[in-house]
Amino acid sequence: MTADAPRMKPWTAAIHAYTPGASKAADGRALVKLSANENPLGCSAAVLAAAADSRQAPATYPDPQSELLREALGRCHRLDPARIVCGTGSDELLNLAAQAFAGPGDEVLFTRYAFAVYDIAARRCGATPVEAPDRGYGTDVEALLACVTPRTRVVFLANPNNPTGTFLPRAELARLHTALPADVLLVVDQAYAEYLEPEDEDGGLDLSRRAPNVLVTRTFSKIYGLAGERIGWATGAAPLVEALNRIRGPFNVTATGQRLALAALGDQEFVARSRAHNLRWRTWLAEAIGRLGNSGLAAVPSRANFLLVTFPDTAAAAAALGAFAAEGYAVRHLPGQGLGHALRITIGTERDVRACAAILQRLATTL
Repeated sequence: MTADAPRMKPWTAAIHAYTPGASKAADGRALVKLSANENPLGCSAAVLAAAADSRQAPATYPDPQSELLREALGRCHRLDPARIVCGTGSDELLNLAAQAFAGPGDEVLFTRYAFAVYDIAARRCGATPVEAPDRGYGTDVEALLACVTPRTRVVFLANPNNPTGTFLPRAELARLHTALPADVLLVVDQAYAEYLEPEDEDGGLDLSRRAPNVLVTRTFSKIYGLAGERIGWATGAAPLVEALNRIRGPFNVTATGQRLALAALGDQEFVARSRAHNLRWRTWLAEAIGRLGNSGLAAVPSRANFLLVTFPDTAAAAAALGAFAAEGYAVRHLPGQGLGHALRITIGTERDVRACAAILQRLATTL
């Protein structure tokens, strides 16, 4: 870049762009996509019916406030709709949270092996990303709190965590929140919360109802099967929601997206069926990996819709990535997040899960 041309800000230049999960092999072959944590059951019949409804003209702007969707979310989760903001996926809202409450000279804190967007969100607003040590691929509350400084403005916590699947129980989340300074925003990213049994939820929504410094984000991309529509939402104290509304796009959720999200929210039977399918086959695959003995393969205990499978080293994981592709499957390799020795495998259909287990079993004999 020459002196007479636009200069990228140094914090923007430090960003490594997010890399989505692959869907094709290196030779261009289409693969079964188990790399993006999409719902293998697709979406509900109610969503498909809503998608066929063409009464909303494409030339008309969508509702800028997503009012009907916010009202439905309020009823579903016992929340005040006025304290809900919708976004272009939860990714937009995560970025807005950092932008609204952090900037140059500030720090944004998260655990090692956390969602890649947190680092991007911090750098995007000129803040410094700070990575706390993990414990067993998950959040270590003491280690996280030890990294808090007077410059800390935002703490991101994915629960369950992506890409590891680990989970911080309600008591630990409450302990983290209690110990944080009151002027630090705690963002609880619950993209995979619907995969938990209702009695196991982490208490994040309860915190968002009563604490002035807790923001919870969720998405329709995972269990609801609407990844292609990019619809997310967040809830928290009124000033937090107001801050995000100040800087979000004015028409950030499309008319189609709002309509399909409403239909998806109304079909909780599909959500329950998706949760049950995921629990059954995630458990089955984890147990199958556990029976591989001293192969060097292991599955990190997961509460999400994927398993992180660890290998003896990076070379073994890279070879396994190629073996999956050769069998027609795309899984996620994340060396850029310090997980070069692991593959993240989305829980797919029964056929796909059984095929993945067979591939891993063959690999185990070569390690």
